[in-house]
Amino acid sequence: MATLTVFTPTYNRAYVLKQCYDSLCRQTCKDFVWLIIDDGSNDNTKEIVEKWMANDNGFEIRYVYKKNGGMHTGHNKAYELIDTELNVCIDSDDFMPDDAVELIVNFWEENKDSSYSGIIALDVYKNGQVIGKELPNKKSTTLSGYYQNGGQGDKKLIYRTEIINKYPPYPEFEGEKFVPLDYKYLLADQDYELLIMNKPVCVVEYMEDGSSKNMLRQYYKNPRGFAFMRKVSMKYGTGFLKNFKTCIHYVSSSFISKNRKFVKESPRKGMTVLATPFGFALYLLVLYNNREGK
Repeated sequence: MATLTVFTPTYNRAYVLKQCYDSLCRQTCKDFVWLIIDDGSNDNTKEIVEKWMANDNGFEIRYVYKKNGGMHTGHNKAYELIDTELNVCIDSDDFMPDDAVELIVNFWEENKDSSYSGIIALDVYKNGQVIGKELPNKKSTTLSGYYQNGGQGDKKLIYRTEIINKYPPYPEFEGEKFVPLDYKYLLADQDYELLIMNKPVCVVEYMEDGSSKNMLRQYYKNPRGFAFMRKVSMKYGTGFLKNFKTCIHYVSSSFISKNRKFVKESPRKGMTVLATPFGFALYLLVLYNNREGK
């Protein structure tokens, strides 16, 4: 059995998925499986993947098609199927440096311990520039701890499969297609730290049709998913200012979803009441930015 599963949720990305495939073919270590979760694509994704599966790639390709439900449902499906010790998500518009799998597997073999949930490593742009800041010069950290101490930019998370599956799957709300992925990561942070590997394992390109470029639209269309994550963040968050900002966003999402019970459902009821005027103002801003014809 391979050590690592590289999983890629994808939706109508046949036009760009080949750069991810090509990067996996170039890996100096083939101790991995590539699991593609097709989230209801209606382009030719299936056809091109089937052609790749017929090639002698040096690694196994698994392809699973599911009804369109959003990125988080692709992660849910992947976690149901992964049977390797480690897993890492490489988005359909991203790819891996040629030595990424070798770095991950060797680092884990040298440092693995049941007290860690996995590895945190670097994302870089195509020019090699680190996204945000490099990781601290120490053995381990939590993801939330990294950002609380001045960390910046997306980082690549390589989790032990048995650990990430200890926590509940991402909830799925009817009519919505987005729940922030840091839900499971935040839960894992409460019990484990991540080993720090200050090396790049993913090359990131933020596409115009990607979720990062369309977050305000996601916010408007998926209020229950965002409100759910805000409640989780309030439960585990530290610091007045951070929790107050979270309450503001929670109130805004609750107004969008027309949830009149938002104060009762909040883990921080008093702070939520104080945040309500600011949350209502944010709600109006979101409505304005998502108005028809904009």
